[in-house]
Amino acid sequence: MKLSLVMVALTAAALAACGSSPPPTARYASASASVRAAHEVGAEKVPDAQLHLQMAEDQLNQAKRMIQDGDNDKASWILSRAQADADLAVGLAREAQERAAADQVAAQVRQAQERRPQ
Repeated sequence: MKLSLVMVALTAAALAACGSSPPPTARYASASASVRAAHEVGAEKVPDAQLHLQMAEDQLNQAKRMIQDGDNDKASWILSRAQADADLAVGLAREAQERAAADQVAAQVRQAQERRPQ
């Protein structure tokens, strides 16, 4: 009887260990790098980009708590979302910068055309 209880306990422990995935450290590092990149391009200054940056930061913090709690599968999924939001924030910030530069060039062209004698 004791032997079968020990076997059941060992089997349950082995199954629990197999069901858990390792901490997603590489994915966490990648998502963190994307959040840093978003800050570097000034995403917090562009409203749409700021929203996605904030979501990425929140998801990064949520994933960190999940990793600490041992919920690595869910943390990995949340980190994928965090990276996507951070990457989107980078793209939106860069688009805003490019648009501002294009608007500035267009204004200079208009000024030059207005000054040109007809």
